[in-house]
Amino acid sequence: MVPSEENQLVPKEVESAAEEPRVLCIIQDTTNSKTVNERVTLNLPASTPLKRLFEDVASKVGYVNGTFDLMWGNGDNVTDTQTPIDQNSDKTILDAGFEPGKKNFLHLTDKDGEQPHIMPEESGTTDDSAQDRFIGPLPREGSVGCTNDYVSQSYSYSSVLSKSETGYVGLVNQAMTCYLNSLLQTLFMTPEFRNALYKWEFEESEEDPVTSIPYQLQRLFVLLQTSKKRAIETTDVTRSFGWDSSEAWQQHDVQELCRVMFDALEQKWKQTEQADLINQLYQGKLKDYVRCLECGYEGWRIDTYLDIPLVIRPYGSNQAFASVEEALHAFIQPEILDGPNQYFCERCKKKCDARKGLRFLHFPYLLTLQLKRFDFDYTTMHRIKLNDRMTFPEELDMSVFIDVEDEKSPQTESCTDSGAENEGSCHSDQMSNDFSNDDGVDEGICLESNSAAERISKAGSEKSSLLYELFSVMVHSGSAAGGHYYACIKSFSDDQWYSFNDQHVSKITQEDIKKTYGGSSGSRGYYSSAFASSTNAYMLIYRLKDPTRNAKFLEAHEYPEHIKQLVQKERELEEQEKRQREIERNTCKIKLFCMHPTKQIMMENKLEVHKDRTLKEAVEIAYKLMDLEEAVPLDCCRLVKYDEFHDYLERSYEGEEDTPMGLLLGGVKSTYMFDLLLETRKPDQIFQCYKPEVMVKVHVVDLKTESVAPPISVRAYLNQTVSEFKQLISKATHLPAETMRVVLERCYNDLRLLNVSSKTLKAEGFFRSNKVFIESSESLDRHVAYTDSHLWKLLDRHANTIRLYVSLPEQSPGSQFRRAVYQKSSGDSGNLDEACERVKGPVGNMKSVEAILEESTEKLKSLSLQQQQEGDNGDSSKSTEASDFENIESPLNEIDSSASAENRELENQIQISDPENLQSEERSDSDVNNDRSTSSVDSDILSSSHSSDTLCNVDNAPLPLANGLDSHSITSSRRSKANQGKKETWDTAEEDSGTDSEYDESGKSRGEAQYMYFKSEPYTADEGSGEGQKWLMVHVDKRITLSAFKQHLEPFVGVPSSHFKVFRVYASNQEFESVRLNETLSSFSDDNKITIRLGRALKKGEYRVKVYQLLVNEPEPCKFLLDAVFAKGMTVRQSKEELLPQLREQCGLDLTIDRFRLRKKTWKNPGTVFLDYHIYEEDINISSNWEVFLEILDGVEKMKSMSQLAVLSRRWRPSEMKLDSFQEVVLESSSVEELKEKLSEISGIPLENIEFAKGRGTFPCDISILEIHQDLDWNPKVSTLNVWPLYICDDGAVIFYRDKTEELMELTDEQRNELMKKESSRLQKTGHRVTYSPRKEKALKIYLDGAPNKDLTQD
Repeated sequence: MVPSEENQLVPKEVESAAEEPRVLCIIQDTTNSKTVNERVTLNLPASTPLKRLFEDVASKVGYVNGTFDLMWGNGDNVTDTQTPIDQNSDKTILDAGFEPGKKNFLHLTDKDGEQPHIMPEESGTTDDSAQDRFIGPLPREGSVGCTNDYVSQSYSYSSVLSKSETGYVGLVNQAMTCYLNSLLQTLFMTPEFRNALYKWEFEESEEDPVTSIPYQLQRLFVLLQTSKKRAIETTDVTRSFGWDSSEAWQQHDVQELCRVMFDALEQKWKQTEQADLINQLYQGKLKDYVRCLECGYEGWRIDTYLDIPLVIRPYGSNQAFASVEEALHAFIQPEILDGPNQYFCERCKKKCDARKGLRFLHFPYLLTLQLKRFDFDYTTMHRIKLNDRMTFPEELDMSVFIDVEDEKSPQTESCTDSGAENEGSCHSDQMSNDFSNDDGVDEGICLESNSAAERISKAGSEKSSLLYELFSVMVHSGSAAGGHYYACIKSFSDDQWYSFNDQHVSKITQEDIKKTYGGSSGSRGYYSSAFASSTNAYMLIYRLKDPTRNAKFLEAHEYPEHIKQLVQKERELEEQEKRQREIERNTCKIKLFCMHPTKQIMMENKLEVHKDRTLKEAVEIAYKLMDLEEAVPLDCCRLVKYDEFHDYLERSYEGEEDTPMGLLLGGVKSTYMFDLLLETRKPDQIFQCYKPEVMVKVHVVDLKTESVAPPISVRAYLNQTVSEFKQLISKATHLPAETMRVVLERCYNDLRLLNVSSKTLKAEGFFRSNKVFIESSESLDRHVAYTDSHLWKLLDRHANTIRLYVSLPEQSPGSQFRRAVYQKSSGDSGNLDEACERVKGPVGNMKSVEAILEESTEKLKSLSLQQQQEGDNGDSSKSTEASDFENIESPLNEIDSSASAENRELENQIQISDPENLQSEERSDSDVNNDRSTSSVDSDILSSSHSSDTLCNVDNAPLPLANGLDSHSITSSRRSKANQGKKETWDTAEEDSGTDSEYDESGKSRGEAQYMYFKSEPYTADEGSGEGQKWLMVHVDKRITLSAFKQHLEPFVGVPSSHFKVFRVYASNQEFESVRLNETLSSFSDDNKITIRLGRALKKGEYRVKVYQLLVNEPEPCKFLLDAVFAKGMTVRQSKEELLPQLREQCGLDLTIDRFRLRKKTWKNPGTVFLDYHIYEEDINISSNWEVFLEILDGVEKMKSMSQLAVLSRRWRPSEMKLDSFQEVVLESSSVEELKEKLSEISGIPLENIEFAKGRGTFPCDISILEIHQDLDWNPKVSTLNVWPLYICDDGAVIFYRDKTEELMELTDEQRNELMKKESSRLQKTGHRVTYSPRKEKALKIYLDGAPNKDLTQD
């Protein structure tokens, strides 16, 4: 559609329209899995009509307007996100709810269940005016998964043109083949190369087309010229190279590829007209000469080249060449060989001063310049990329670079001993004595015995015609470590520049070319540009301006006959592929299931049926697909909608046998939320009618026995009311509907009572599969508020109870007893009257835990036989729904005092007495977490997900719990810690020591209000878990704290909870101690294992500490000694006093308190030295499972003050190739001068000769002695140690130092190899790197026979 004049937007009008607000629309195509990640962005004036919006979207995505819908993708600016936007409305987008200045997200969806129709590709070029329309800045087309915002308005207008507008086809990047794509597009846009390639004819009888490189290039060029696709694949070309898919993941250099590919083409074109094509187009010649400055004798040879390598920055210089011309002059600038580099002259028979250099003899028709941007930085020993600015002209006059002065000399003679060849890709072709066969006229310089005037005349003739025009710039974006190539190419058809960036082709301007000159910010510093990333030109290709030779691209009627046939063949293949894609786009693919009528096994397959096929035809296809011809007649089969995940039939399709499958399935989609089942019947049966229903799993709850029954399945309808649903359940369960309470579990811990009889199930939140609990009794619990009811508490416990397996210690005195339980008179051994555990506060004269245990022992013994039988008969695995939670004491009922003591359940109630009689270490008086516990009396609802560590108080304010992770952060710098106040941290021992307070603010015992379920029974573990190991299977409410959980375990362990530890067992049987007693078990899940170990648990304010010995001069400097306990408020000296006897008994170290120090340990690195007067938690941060170094001193402790700094120094002796042992140096300040003075004192090296460097990596900062002299940053230019690049702010840093006047030992090759072996072995044992090893690059090869496996030995 041609836009009207008043609405047509062209770039020049953008400025005048700047005052009108613009609306940013981001459209996501959700109709296909391949397009779901692609987004189209439109930046439209706010006055744009909705009709125009649809037109613009259709033109950008290539769909026929009117065959798709647009829906809101976000609900921020509209109330209804499910209703399609009205395409026929006369409203502007502003009136329709679009917001200027914000992102307006839209979803492009199917219309009426059918996918959008693709616009015929021919129509893409009919709208000429569309090329002038400015819709707005768009993201790069063809990009997948583009989630960036939108391109800046300042971005070049021409860059948003699509393929249909540029007329060129892109190339698909296989993975990392951008370098290949850039070169292929350049060759395609070279008329002389393309035309010559088209003239070559492939003989199929002589070669396999798959391995023929010229033929595959022909095919690719034909497709690039004729295809209607946006981009085409290069896999056929790379396959002809002999590459497999792994090659696509190798990054290579585009110049290297050019050389290798040209060599391969020359090999393939032998004995053909194109045999010398590469040389005719790309080969030049130069002379490599050496001339004696005494006698004038010159030795030389002729070299050929395919490209000229130009240095960006001369060796040893920080200044780059400013332009290509400057670099070319430097390329031919001769050097003087004098002094030790003198040249031996054959004529003078002695060494003489000489001039050595290069001279161009002939420039090729297509001149290739390689800008050598990749170099090696010997300072950092890394490859780097030079991003310096280097300009290049659009027209390059090369005549100034041919020098004919040397041709006047009669002394010129042949010499094969002319010295080294020029580096780069220049290679020797013929020696000078073979040069007589060359065409002197073609070269422009004749080396025969012609007169000087003739030679100068011919040379001058060539010089006058050496004007070249630039037509290709291959750009590299990135660093030496990797990057991306693309090509900027000028078309000789219209002199327009285009950017060929893989799939994307766009117009660019001369200004865009200038941006590839390069130019890095700042000067070359310590790190050079090793890791800098920039975009700049890497290869330039010029064409000689010669009207007699400059060719144009062949027109279609000029093609050779074999190319015309190839064009026709590729068009037919593309049309066939297009038709196949169209069929694919209209084919519904869905999972198909069938229960085989005789074998009774569920079969699965994929049904593929065209969207226009009817249901009847689809049944026939499915019938054959499932191979049921011999099992059942066709008329006894039908397709029904099926949910395989929930295993139920959703609906049947009565009377819709002639309906197209596209309508029945809701359109062609990549995935469906349902499946199909081929249902069968016997001839005498009839099919049942299935309506759209939902599956409901119904659990019956019995309040008397406090049990939850296993589920029964009921089918219901979403439009049913709750009242009708109760009647349905009543029929299924035979329970009265009048007294029925229905609770829906919508998600974890979300229990919703359905108490509005008139609401539909859909309104209540029912979905495909649902879970409900029902209770129908005459109890008074029906009249209690739901959240205070017995039903809610029972279901709440049901949702939060987990099953744990607890391994008891072998010598546990309590493990021989079983818990006393009460067997109901009904004889149902599964219904055990487990009272809800109450943790009570001090009420009256409550008995201690020990007293309860003592009193209960006799009862346990008297019931042991009975319990033994019950335990053996009990199901050791967890019941699916019922038996885990069946017995809970109602919080509204008191314990039945009339029951006899023998028949009453032994209450598993840990009755906490007053704080004086309680183990004080099991709780904390900290006020940080006073209100963490929850009261079931107040009906507080706990966390709604397993991963949440938040409880709610009565005001519904979330209270954070400990995160369950140990923080190992230690003092970052003891200098900053000196005057720092105490920090609140979850790792302090107070938070680790149990409940925070037994009373809340009202003075009421919080323990009295806690009801946490706990039930245990003996369990027989699997074989291999240890002989004699005692196990418990525990069902417990995961909201219980670790402190309360340990108290419940006391009767089974046989010791107070303060005398055993709880270890959580993870995968691979790794055990970690759980120490935070105020944390809940919310991080645990079903079937987790727990190990109980005897041993004193931490008291309030205590921390478990691992002590390691620091041995600075040993091969393994870190040695574990023992576990110790440090307390908050303890000084370092006190902790050392407590360590002395343990060190003597456990480690055999007989030390005095002043003979060792403690210091910070971070991984294996020694850190801050702890002074004797430092106090834990005040001066030193300490945490659970802390680690500390113990270092034995050789003499008196030198560290006396916080302001001092202790570093570990090590002398490097280059003349001996060895390192001395570590020596500690204590500094009074961070001054570099003081460090040098101290090093001078201990070594005897004069102060002015001291050089030092900071060690790298983990202590002891091992480095190969072959690398230390040059790899470290010796003598950094700083005055203090605490600045870049040293950053020495804490004790324990490693300093290497040396005498700068000491020469490095010269090693023979044999000595170096021997030393390398020793160092490699030593460093590998310590786990340190041996040497810098960059990523090994795979050599770029093209296999002419297509079989890389035959060339493995050459790799």
